[in-house]
Amino acid sequence: MQSSRQATVWSLLRLAMAVVILAAVITQLTVSLTRTAESGGDVATVFANFFSFFTILSNVIASVVLATAGVRALIGRAGPESSLGLSAALTCATAYMVITGVVYNALLRGITLPQGSEPVPWSDEVLHLIGPIFLVLDLLIGARRRALRWQVVWVVVAFPLLWVAYTLVRGPLVTNPTTGEPYWYPYPFLNPNGPGGWGSVAAYVVVIAIGFVAVGFGAVWVTRRRARVLPTEVTAAG
Repeated sequence: MQSSRQATVWSLLRLAMAVVILAAVITQLTVSLTRTAESGGDVATVFANFFSFFTILSNVIASVVLATAGVRALIGRAGPESSLGLSAALTCATAYMVITGVVYNALLRGITLPQGSEPVPWSDEVLHLIGPIFLVLDLLIGARRRALRWQVVWVVVAFPLLWVAYTLVRGPLVTNPTTGEPYWYPYPFLNPNGPGGWGSVAAYVVVIAIGFVAVGFGAVWVTRRRARVLPTEVTAAG
């Protein structure tokens, strides 16, 4: 078992990271909406587009889950090993943040995305680098999570697949508030109007989906590896 002091320290770190992530999201949103309003752009569309970025959604999820885990531990409603539901939520948040970090730094760093303004440098680093790194550390050395069933991987994958479907259906229905193009996609690799068309989009979706499955299996494996449970509990965990 992890000591009470270690659990408390990590709970405080989770809360601090949740606040930093939330501040980064709010800062970028405020700048994007302010500059859109100043230029006479469509504020409502930019607001909706902002929360259509997987980066933003994954960071909001991570902030909420980290804050919940930190508060529950500090008020004594969760011990060093979290509940199964909270462990699953943390695993989802970890997978989303890891893929966010990998995709951004591998494919998108240096590219200005259509979010209504230039990125705020410190916010950009928190959302795409610092946050993902913290979630990985939380999984590997943070307060232990309950061992999860392997089936949780499909829970991890469900939200990204729904987001892809939403993005591809919404894209041609939204006019780009910056360029006036009759479509809007948050990331260039999901834009079927770009080089490669739908074939390129499908290839990226498949590769990223495989990435989510791999990261999901890896995160579940770590929870099972780190959890110190009785043999009967191992059986119950799958």
